[in-house]
Formats: sequence, structure tokens, C-alpha cells
Amino acid sequence: MKLIIGGYAQGKLDYVLEKYGMENVSVWEGTLPNSKELAEKTVVINHFHNWVRNRVAEGGCPQQEVRLFLEQYRDCIIISDEIGNGIVPQDPLEREYRECTGRILIQIAERAEEVERVLCGIGQRIK
Repeated sequence: MKLIIGGYAQGKLDYVLEKYGMENVSVWEGTLPNSKELAEKTVVINHFHNWVRNRVAEGGCPQQEVRLFLEQYRDCIIISDEIGNGIVPQDPLEREYRECTGRILIQIAERAEEVERVLCGIGQRIK
């Protein structure tokens, strides 16, 4: 598994597609797949932070759902914006989802083979 993080609009998806090739890749936008048909493809989750936000807003348990997803898709690539480096929002949902996303990304980074930060389309390996 690989984790790619970086700021908004920094070229993370383009970086991943160029680095790992666009063949045999299935890109999911802000959602996790639940299809076993993808076993032969590399699953790329783009805008992972949006999925966490939606699950928190719906009252779901994203930590547990991610754990189950990662057991099924061990070679996936997760792309997420860095969202915890700014002003603390007044909205309780925004605070909760940002904290939840940060905690999940820590767990993913611990398990990941590689963690990269992308800035201006340039990747820097941090693990």
C-alpha cells in the first residue's frame, strides 16, 4: 500500500498516474470500492479525505471501514489532501472530520510501504 499526501491542487493524482503508469489502474473519487472485480487492478483512492468527511457526516465508522478495505486491497494507493495545517474550523463537523482523517492517515502511514508528499507535482518520499 502507498499513501500520497499533499495540499489542495498540487498534482497528486497526476503524479501517481505518471509514476505508477495508467495501465491496469482503477481510480475512485472520494469513495471506496466494494467490488471484488478489481482484484487484477491497482485501486487508487483519490480525495480520500472527502470519503472520511462523508462517512463522519453520515454517522459511519470510517476507521473500521478503512481497516476492512485495506485487508481486501493491500496494494492500493490512497491519495489525500493535507487538511490539518490551517485554522481550526468553528463547525463541529469540520473539526471532527479533520481529526478523524488525521488519525486514519496516521494508521495508514504506519502500515504503508511508502508515504510520499507531493508539492507542485513533485513527490518527496517521507517513508
